[in-house]
Amino acid sequence: MSHRRIKHRRSGAGFTLVELLVVLAILGLLAGLVGPQVMKFLGSSKSKTAALQIEDLAATLDLYRLEVGRYPSSSEGLEALVSDPGNAPNWNGPYLRKGQVPKDPWGNAYQYRAPGDNGPYDIWSLGADGREGGEGEDKDINSWESA
Repeated sequence: MSHRRIKHRRSGAGFTLVELLVVLAILGLLAGLVGPQVMKFLGSSKSKTAALQIEDLAATLDLYRLEVGRYPSSSEGLEALVSDPGNAPNWNGPYLRKGQVPKDPWGNAYQYRAPGDNGPYDIWSLGADGREGGEGEDKDINSWESA
């Protein structure tokens, strides 16, 4: 009688192959439904981060102009915010906390032009693809449309 009790206990202790396959199928369905939504959210958050960084760079450029009397030229670039370009008599930097110009969320340098085509300066990121134009996550983010 004790032999039967042990045998019965063993057969009810594990999962059957069918139960495991059902669980894996459910997990696969969830991943298929939730995964694309998560990726879409991550893409939009990078675009929002780029827009916020461009706003911060614009505010820093305004501070630079107040102290130096002009915006950095295109040849000086955004690097003038972290190291003295040599021809700015009242330069009192670095103007960026970390002592370096941030990269956009995709690891590329922000583009800068002064004087700009859309204002005293233009700052823009080329998006995820690193090329002009694009849709969605590849769309360019700039200082003149986000302001």
